[in-house]
Amino acid sequence: MKAFWTYTFARLALFGVTFGVVWLVASIWVEWGNLTSLLILLISLVLSSVISIFALAGLREQLAQNVQDRAARMSQRIEESRNAEDID
Repeated sequence: MKAFWTYTFARLALFGVTFGVVWLVASIWVEWGNLTSLLILLISLVLSSVISIFALAGLREQLAQNVQDRAARMSQRIEESRNAEDID
């Protein structure tokens, strides 16, 4: 579960930093409005997603390994439960 929260926090932090940078850059050249806010949000979302593909690859691999290990443990428990029922 720790890997999930670490990866989630890293994604949110990366989005926050990206949003801040895009907002600062946009505030220099663009007049502020509702559509501008939405555009800045969408640009930040796309940029942070692309950056996270490369920057957070290690955390994503740890999370995937954690999920795979949990799934294997659950499958093993289910199989042990089935075998115990067959013996009875």
